[in-house]
Amino acid sequence: MARKRQRFTTFSLSFLDIMSCGFGAVALIFLIIKHDADTRVEVENQDLMAEVSMLEEDIRDGREQLVRAKNTVSELDQQLADAQGLARRINENIRAAQNRIRELDDNADDQQIEDLEAQLAAARQRREELERQRIEQGNDVRRFVGEGQRQYLTGLKLGGARILILVDASNSMLDDTLVNVIRRRNMSDESKRMAPKWLQTVETVQWLTAQLPKQSQYQIYTFDTAYRALNEDSEAKWLDIGDGASLEEAILNLQKVTPSGGTSLENVLASIRDFEQLPDNIYIITDGLPTQGTETPKRGTVSGREREELFERAVERIPYGIPVNVILFPMEGDPKASSGFWRLAMATGGSYLTPSEDWP
Repeated sequence: MARKRQRFTTFSLSFLDIMSCGFGAVALIFLIIKHDADTRVEVENQDLMAEVSMLEEDIRDGREQLVRAKNTVSELDQQLADAQGLARRINENIRAAQNRIRELDDNADDQQIEDLEAQLAAARQRREELERQRIEQGNDVRRFVGEGQRQYLTGLKLGGARILILVDASNSMLDDTLVNVIRRRNMSDESKRMAPKWLQTVETVQWLTAQLPKQSQYQIYTFDTAYRALNEDSEAKWLDIGDGASLEEAILNLQKVTPSGGTSLENVLASIRDFEQLPDNIYIITDGLPTQGTETPKRGTVSGREREELFERAVERIPYGIPVNVILFPMEGDPKASSGFWRLAMATGGSYLTPSEDWP
């Protein structure tokens, strides 16, 4: 008798066993993976919370420091406002005294002028005291208390490793007109030093030295027919801007200079080559073309054309490649000076400035 053929079914016991084992393995893998992910997330969250806590602490410290800084700034602002108000009142007094001197120049006696100039000197001395009181630590070795931050308007190239400042101290620096130059030339030395034009020259040097880089070196010469260094025994030597004592000495010595004599630009420019290291920036503060060269002229007068020739001969003494910056004060009867010094500044890569009466 033939055996009955066994019927095949897809869902046999063996197949179900295999499927159960597969599903169990998948469930086990899922549980393992899910647990590991939760662990990593928990660890990462703890690290982030620690960083957030540190940042929050830094923010609290920063806010406390900001509050203290704001309080300090408020106190400094108040002090600055007080100092600016005092400086403004002093400047107003100085301008008023200068205007009175100009008004009295033509119809008052010398004693009245000298009295007014004494008042003007006292006001300037008070401003100097205020300047010294307001000196703070910073890049500037000296501070100049003026009526605004006018260095942004000048265009002067205030820099260089070795800076030479040449200050005209001849008779013409006493006034803007020939008549008043002759008049002031016969006054006392104290009155000459109080001449508004000369005082403006001194303030210009003060302003320049207050802007120069602290790491640079300097030398300041005054010149008429000869030249001399403001710091004793320092000719042809470079001095450190950072040495506040020597710089202060130079300014004090400049305030004691009495303008006199003629003007020889050639002599002072010839002295540039006496330096072992040449300057890389030159500032000339003057009011016109020279009146003589290396030698005293035989005649008492010099023509405009001769002054131009003296100027051309003088600028030939400047070593090649050094920028020359010119601050030219106005002077009656010297129309060629402006164009001559402007050409010199442009040819050497320097700058040229004709200041107003109330600058700096």
